Amino acid sequence: MELKKYLGVIPAFYACYDDAGNISPERTRALARYLLGKGVKGLYVGGSSGECICQSVQERKVILENVMAEVGGKLTVIAHVACNNALDSEELARHAESLKVDAIAAIPPIYFHLPPYGIAEYWNDISAAAPNTDFIIYNIPQLAGVALTPALLAEMQKNPRVIGVKNSSMPTQDIQMWKDQGGPDFVVMNGPDEQFVSGLAMGACAGIGGTYAVMPELFLKVYEHFQKGEMEAANTGARENIALLQKDLDAARAESAELQTKLDEANAASSEAADKLSDAETRLSEAEKARETLEKTLESAQKENDTLSRRTQANELLVSAQAALEQGDYAALRSHLEALGAYADALKDDGAALYEILRSYID
Repeated sequence: MELKKYLGVIPAFYACYDDAGNISPERTRALARYLLGKGVKGLYVGGSSGECICQSVQERKVILENVMAEVGGKLTVIAHVACNNALDSEELARHAESLKVDAIAAIPPIYFHLPPYGIAEYWNDISAAAPNTDFIIYNIPQLAGVALTPALLAEMQKNPRVIGVKNSSMPTQDIQMWKDQGGPDFVVMNGPDEQFVSGLAMGACAGIGGTYAVMPELFLKVYEHFQKGEMEAANTGARENIALLQKDLDAARAESAELQTKLDEANAASSEAADKLSDAETRLSEAEKARETLEKTLESAQKENDTLSRRTQANELLVSAQAALEQGDYAALRSHLEALGAYADALKDDGAALYEILRSYID
């Protein structure tokens, strides 16, 4: 087996999106081209830094196709193909082999934690879908929920395509275990960036890291020092890398805290605005009720005013009719009583009685 192509600094390739949030072939190629120019050994495509769990099968295919179009044959390309179901994983494995990647890799299924024999069957089914391609176990128990064990590794070593482990568990002793069990031709790759040197010291032949693509020169320099046996320089470089990572982490935390403060202020302002809006709605509701009450009062007053007006007119006609009777002018009496007929309902008790008396003189 050709091990040399797996030795060295292999950045975990980032997912590249356009401004609308879709996979960007152009940006994917640009990043691959950039890392090729930096002199890295290879690329690990579709892993954790590649946001594989968040992407569709088609999106992952597009990324790998563009990486291979840009650096295939120029860099070692390891394609992580695992999904949370075997069929999609096998489809991605076949696709990766058709593009002639150097190796495929896979985490175990997540969420439902399978027993070791189930994980082995899952991995072997994926490997069988790409029978001519090397297979690398991806051990990341802190995220996958299950860990590689010596017994599971022994079972997987029955598959001749299994050539190594990408180890992202935190104990560096795991690297030593996999290397001792796998033998001199077994590839073990260090995962956690902050323990790159210690991982190499425990037997890792390469590193695959999430921050390598940000500062490839620094990790390449550390690796070079280590290969030359310049351990003090390698450790110094590693400490500098960690310091940079810590600085970036602190800056990110500070930015996050600032954003949280702004969010808290925005939430407080929103809550205050909501209280004011609620108060305004309450006042508006009260004003609406007051308006309705006023309208009813005005309507009642108008009705009462109309009634008084009719009663006044009725009384005036009644007085005129009574005067006409006293003068013996029955024609005027009849005229007044006929006009009074339209207002008779407005007359009160005595007025109504007088109206009936007066009518008796013309009936």
